[in-house]
Formats: sequence, structure tokens, C-alpha cells
Amino acid sequence: MAKRSRWKQGVLRFPCGWGGYREGAGRKPAPGRRNVSHKRKPELKKRCPLHITIRLRDGLPSMRRKAAYRVLREVFAAAKERFGFRLIHYSVMGNHCHLIVEADDRRALTRGMSGLMIRMARRLNRLWSRRGRLFADHFHEHQVHTPREVRAALVYVLNNARRHGYSLHLPIDHFSSGPWFNGWSIDIELVGSVASWQIPVTQARSWLLRTGWLRHSRIRTSEIPADAA
Repeated sequence: MAKRSRWKQGVLRFPCGWGGYREGAGRKPAPGRRNVSHKRKPELKKRCPLHITIRLRDGLPSMRRKAAYRVLREVFAAAKERFGFRLIHYSVMGNHCHLIVEADDRRALTRGMSGLMIRMARRLNRLWSRRGRLFADHFHEHQVHTPREVRAALVYVLNNARRHGYSLHLPIDHFSSGPWFNGWSIDIELVGSVASWQIPVTQARSWLLRTGWLRHSRIRTSEIPADAA
């Protein structure tokens, strides 16, 4: 009887340099400004407001035009308080918006911002007769934890036009929620068409945004914001 030969498992060898970590490997980022980290977000504290920034893709018209801003005011008014999300303040620049919001939890923030950005994209794309992605990336968020931080965030958002060098003919920027802000150091009277606009923001519920920040004085319309945190 013939003796069976025993088989031996071979070794499959790969060329050197394949597999494992390699510098520059992986999916390449899409062109344009994309600087928002997609790492896991920190715990969201209900008592802490958030400073949100959303930025358009390059090459789009300015949002500081009458028709675009009218669309945005309507969008803000429709989405200002939903799913435990509240839009408290905003400023509109040419290619980005700053928001101050409250959210009951992470899910409320995600749903609220998603709904807001979808509405913005649909309405602005329709206005500008275009299709496709409107925003450069996901929104950027920064929680503010103390009265001093909240005041700084309010100055940064409401007076952001001064930081960017826009010429303002009135004490406050009407491309912001400044006309409805009651924390100015002077009395503000709604005049002209502004008095008839639907209010595009809602009232704050957190102590920090309602009264806490007033520990550090009311805001002057002439203040120029420092760099954001």
C-alpha cells in the first residue's frame, strides 16, 4: 500500500509596503474649506448655550443681500424652536452664519440644526437657481459655560459685522438678531420695515443666556469682538 504524502500549508507573502498604516492613505477630502472635526462630540450640558458656525461653499452669492436675508429670516422663524432646540441669536455674514442656540440634549441639537440647514439649503438653492450641496461642511459648535464666556459669545455674534469691517449706517446690524436683543447698553427702537418683520428668534431658557451674562455689563453697540474661542 502506497504511503500517503503529508501536505504542508504554504505561506502567502505580500509585497513589502502593502497593508497597515501608510502616510497619505485613505479617502481624500473634498475640495474647498472643510475644517470641522468629525471626532466624537463632548457631552452636551442643557444649561450651557452653544455658539454655532455654519459656512457656505466657495463661490456662492452673498447672504447679506436683501432677497437672501428675507429667505433666511423666514427659515429662522420657522425653525427657531423645534425638537428641544431653540435659536436665540444669529448674525448673517456674506458666506457664513453665527448662531447662539440652546438644546435639551445632543439629539435635540442634531435634529434642530439638521432641520434648519435643510431649510436653508432648499430655500437658498431655489433663490439662486442652483442644485447641490450648499454648505462647506458640518456645523461647528462651541459650548459656553460661564457668564463671561456667554457675554463674549453675544458680542461676537451680534457685533460680528464690525469685526468683518462692514459699514453700518445704524447702531446695530440688521442682518443679525440685534433688533430683538434687550441687552444693549442703549435703548433700541424698531423702525421702518424692521418693525413689521416676523421675529426670527425665540426666548432663552437657560440662566446663563437670560440673566447670568449680565453680571459683566450690558453690551455696547460699538464693541468690536475679539477672536472666537
